[in-house]
Order: sequence, then C-alpha cells, then structure tokens
Amino acid sequence: MSTVEIGLIELDPHTVAALVAAGEAVLVDVREEEEFAEERIAGSHLVPMSDFEVETWPSFPGRTVIISCLGGVRSAAVARKLMASGQPWATHLKGGLNAWKDAGLPTEGRI
Repeated sequence: MSTVEIGLIELDPHTVAALVAAGEAVLVDVREEEEFAEERIAGSHLVPMSDFEVETWPSFPGRTVIISCLGGVRSAAVARKLMASGQPWATHLKGGLNAWKDAGLPTEGRI
C-alpha cells in the first residue's frame, strides 16, 4: 500500500485480490461500458467515469470500495473527485487492469 497524496491510497493487484476474496472489499470499475464488456476483473461493478456523480456513487457497507480502470489514471481522478466532495480518503488499484494482468491475475469478458 502506498499513499501518493493525502487521502489517496494505492493498492497493488495482489493486495486487492486478497481483500476482494476475503469479502473485505469491492472493485468499482470506472471505464466505459464497451471497455468493461471487452475485459474486466471478475466481480467488479461498472460505474463509468462519464456518468460519475458523487450523489449516485455506490456504497457497500462494511467493505472498502476500490476504484479501478485500465491503467490507474481514471481511477485516481475519480478518487480525487470523491475526496474533493468531502470523503476523507479513497482507494484505487495502482496500475489498473493492466497491472492486474501483469501480476498474472485472471480476467473475464470477450478477451
């Protein structure tokens, strides 16, 4: 785990996989629908960045929401928007789906 700026927490793929497998975290993918349909991390929830609104951001009580995208740029941007709206911290998958695959972790979709 690393903190690149106050409140923004970056987690590596293996840490994210362990948290999700333990039921402690949920992945929210902020890519667009076509990207998500093409390839995704199993069990992730789609909330496209283009539809982002703080008021409709999903909540999963008792579980950490980890934001993901393809390379980590969009997920960090959404995390910053959440923090700008008053959320004290946000967590994202460092390197996104690319890092996930580079770590040898499985994906699903039309790959």
